[in-house]
Amino acid sequence: MKRETRRYIRELAYYSSLGLQVALSIFIGLAIGVYLDKRFDLYPWLTLVFLVAGIAAGFRNIWLAIKKSEKVSQERDIK
Repeated sequence: MKRETRRYIRELAYYSSLGLQVALSIFIGLAIGVYLDKRFDLYPWLTLVFLVAGIAAGFRNIWLAIKKSEKVSQERDIK
């Protein structure tokens, strides 16, 4: 397999896993919030705080993927 083809496959795998990363970060934030709310009887405040933190982490993953994509495309333009 050509080097270029392997690189495209690697990038495709990375970007296709991005949705899973976003979903997991939101779910983990929600799960932590629900657990802490039950433990400290503060429903719904910690759930909301950690849900927002999970959403922010998901969007951060998207932002990092965009930055990586821009960097890769700039490197290709130079070559």
